[in-house]
Amino acid sequence: MFDINTLYKTLIASIQKTETMEALEAIRLAELGKRGRISALMKELGKMSPDERKTRGPALNTLKTDITAAIARKKESLEEAQLNTRLKTEFADLTLPPRPEPKGVLHPVMQVFEEVAAIFGDMGFRIAEGPDIEDDWYNFTALNFPEGHPARETHDTFFFQALDKETPPKLLRTHTSPVQIRAMMAEKPPIRILAPGRVYRNVWDATHTPMFHQVEGLVIDKNVHMGHLKGCLIDFIKAFFEVETVEVRMRPHFFPFTEPSAEMDVKYSNKGDRIEIGSGDQWMEILGSGMVHPNVLRNCGIDPDIYQGFAFGVGIDRLAMLKYGMPDLRPYFEADAEWSEHYGFSPWLTPSVSGGLSG
Repeated sequence: MFDINTLYKTLIASIQKTETMEALEAIRLAELGKRGRISALMKELGKMSPDERKTRGPALNTLKTDITAAIARKKESLEEAQLNTRLKTEFADLTLPPRPEPKGVLHPVMQVFEEVAAIFGDMGFRIAEGPDIEDDWYNFTALNFPEGHPARETHDTFFFQALDKETPPKLLRTHTSPVQIRAMMAEKPPIRILAPGRVYRNVWDATHTPMFHQVEGLVIDKNVHMGHLKGCLIDFIKAFFEVETVEVRMRPHFFPFTEPSAEMDVKYSNKGDRIEIGSGDQWMEILGSGMVHPNVLRNCGIDPDIYQGFAFGVGIDRLAMLKYGMPDLRPYFEADAEWSEHYGFSPWLTPSVSGGLSG
């Protein structure tokens, strides 16, 4: 018969000599695991006579309990030793100066992107995106730009080198309108999208930069008209500038991709160095818009006799200037930490129409 006392003494000695958690775990599995030695002895109780079970059963249960407790105590001792070792090697030098708090801020352009997306998202628009590098079809031809249009020239647009004489060169998109083309070619109406992103034009001064930010909107559905466009844009202007009322006018204009086309002006007034949008004695052009040209709809496989739509585009950089009082676009791109700290926003701010856009 197996001597339980001898086994107990042997196991206790092995446990006490153990110096690592891995070795201790190996003992536990070897003795108390499903296939362990003590577990196997417990299974043999069923084969014993009642008298043997009366003596061996309690002894085996006591052995199992004692070994489990011994392993737990050793584990606690090893963990304490590991902690003490770490405390000796890992320490904080309290004589060192404290680390400065992070000063990262959200760029005003990104803040305005979030605000515009929140406003139009509340109207049911979804965000759509496309590549910055486009081809002639998406950037010009599908949008009804005729051959010889000034935008197709290098003094307006950044072109890449053509691969061959037959293939028009790739270009940096001059607007986010190609995203509208891609959406109309990929989806069936009704369509309601907002296309934000970087765009590129060959100009550089106080109010224009070679790379700037734009957002365009597109709605395609049955029975859409200019009244819907005007109402949508008025609601946007009021929400963005956080004013109760706004006075606007729609001036006839020309864009190749819309017919009729209009620029929207808003009334404003000067209050010292600040501009207040909504009312006043002066007009300011704020964005371009119009009804989607039938040729554009046809180019995208949409029947203009059934569906109509409107589109609009606005410069994000200019919106930021108007709302937050920045007089020059160029510092947007100069990585000036003091400028960013002055005009930046909390990165944790989440604009919403109901909760407030700018905090």
